Amino acid sequence: MIKKMKILLVNKFHYIKGGSETYYFGLGELLEKSGHDVIYFSMKDDKNKPCPQEKYFVENVDFNAPMGKFKLMKTALKMLYSREAKKKFKKLILDEKPDIIHLNIFQSQLTASIVDVAHKYRIPIVYTAHDLKSVCPNYQMLNHGEVCEKCLHGKYINCFKTSCMKDSRLKSLLATMEADVYKRRKTYRKMDLIITPSEFYKRKIDEAKIADCPVVHMTNFLPQGTQYSAVNKVGDYILYFGRLSREKGIITLVEAYSRSNCELPLYIVGTGSVKEEIEGKIKELSMADKIKLLGFKSGRELKDIVAASRCVVLPSEWYENGPYSIMEAMAAGKPVIVSNLGGLPELVDDGVTGYIVTAKDTEKLAEAIKKMSDMPSKDLLAMGQAATQKAKSMFDAQRYVDNLVSKYGEIVNGREIN
Repeated sequence: MIKKMKILLVNKFHYIKGGSETYYFGLGELLEKSGHDVIYFSMKDDKNKPCPQEKYFVENVDFNAPMGKFKLMKTALKMLYSREAKKKFKKLILDEKPDIIHLNIFQSQLTASIVDVAHKYRIPIVYTAHDLKSVCPNYQMLNHGEVCEKCLHGKYINCFKTSCMKDSRLKSLLATMEADVYKRRKTYRKMDLIITPSEFYKRKIDEAKIADCPVVHMTNFLPQGTQYSAVNKVGDYILYFGRLSREKGIITLVEAYSRSNCELPLYIVGTGSVKEEIEGKIKELSMADKIKLLGFKSGRELKDIVAASRCVVLPSEWYENGPYSIMEAMAAGKPVIVSNLGGLPELVDDGVTGYIVTAKDTEKLAEAIKKMSDMPSKDLLAMGQAATQKAKSMFDAQRYVDNLVSKYGEIVNGREIN
């Protein structure tokens, strides 16, 4: 039997911002329900959830905020190695004495300094790789909109050479320097286990040879209490929900939809950097009567929108990991259309639970949308039912936490024996 443990969960944001935070808070809840103590380390923010450990949190660092040259240089040094994070993390560890540390997104704001502290005090470290920051300075493996693996084997200078970090020479330089610091300090070699939500990410991290520890694939879980039930009613619109950014394939989606001759409307839910571009594209294509931008939605309202859709589309043009939008859609019994990049094809059985199309292929995406639109109700409902069953088998929360706690125990016990 695995003994009760105190687990320190780390993530740079302590409020729901995206998939990493959904996982971070969901995991904390699961671990507590399994009888373990959970403590947190993060960055200060007015949006943070209340937390007994907030006195240890570091000052907020926003690299996207406008700042003068002096503040920029000061902030840049914090990004490379935060002495504040090191000091506060050490205090937290000495006060709380956790059995194991589980890192999520810690780079840039919390930095490699906290890994050094954990390593010094011989506390085991588990890291869930929600993105590709460990092998790519700009974390997306995208170079001006094109998939790029130039930095995969440690030649991080390519990031600076191509200015691929947000099209900024300075940000690309900082990202390159940061990646080099992690390489020289052997940050990922100080870890005891790396978890990837997709098999694809596992292959990339293995290929990069950045770690000495095991790298294991564990598909993300949906929250405990998730209802895995297909809606016995065919929806009357195609749905995209998520961040409105170019790498999500949202511009390609609008163009494909306009070519599909689909009679059903396209609803787009979310907000982001390309919202105005999407609006311009809709106007250019004379699609204002058929494509509806609904803005940001969450909670019950979003669940109802998903439930009333015919299918959900995510035609990403970057290496997605294990997006919650597709997981949630499948749990709700919605067939999905996804691109063939990253971990997306691992979630979908082509022709059974949805369709997999080649990224950036407007014609193939249009064909898939039309197929979903024209599919007889009986076949569509069967596809939705298959999606629900697959979701139930892949995204079960209790199975995930039982597996994870078992791995925690093996690591902690191994340390005690040594």
